[in-house]
Amino acid sequence: MSGFREPGFADRQKAAQDARKNLLNKFKSQPGADDPAVAAKRAEREALAAKRAEAKAVREAEKAEQKRIAEEAAAAEATRLAREAEEAVARAAELEAEQKAKRDARYAARKAKRK
Repeated sequence: MSGFREPGFADRQKAAQDARKNLLNKFKSQPGADDPAVAAKRAEREALAAKRAEAKAVREAEKAEQKRIAEEAAAAEATRLAREAEEAVARAAELEAEQKAKRDARYAARKAKRK
């Protein structure tokens, strides 16, 4: 049994040349751009891309609709809170006026009792 023979310069050059030839043959054996199989694959990819773009547009439209609904709900809630605050202020003013009227009536009764 013979030992390992280290490849020389010529062997390495031949291996590199064979590798380049194999690569070139592999490239040449691929179908061209006008091949029906390549055109079919391209059309399939374009159809997939169009379908993805359509789905993305639908998702964005749904997202915009959800955002619009949320904004309307927030505006309605803000309006409700403002109305409740105004009602609370009005109730407080009414209560204060009622208490003042009772206090004035008591004061007037005390004054009338002294006379």
